[in-house]
Amino acid sequence: MNDSGSVLPWLVVRQDDNGNRYRVGRYATKTEAQKIADSLDGRGRQQQLYWVERVGQSVQ
Repeated sequence: MNDSGSVLPWLVVRQDDNGNRYRVGRYATKTEAQKIADSLDGRGRQQQLYWVERVGQSVQ
């Protein structure tokens, strides 16, 4: 059985205005994850950051 991290290795992460980080979803490709992050980022909510990272690589 495959580890889900190897099947869906790309995360979309959201950070709110208080600095709290939340995983939005996991995706098979970086391109797919980036499309989701871009669409969420384009909703115009201030103080909300979205980015893509690979499982196991955290943005500090």
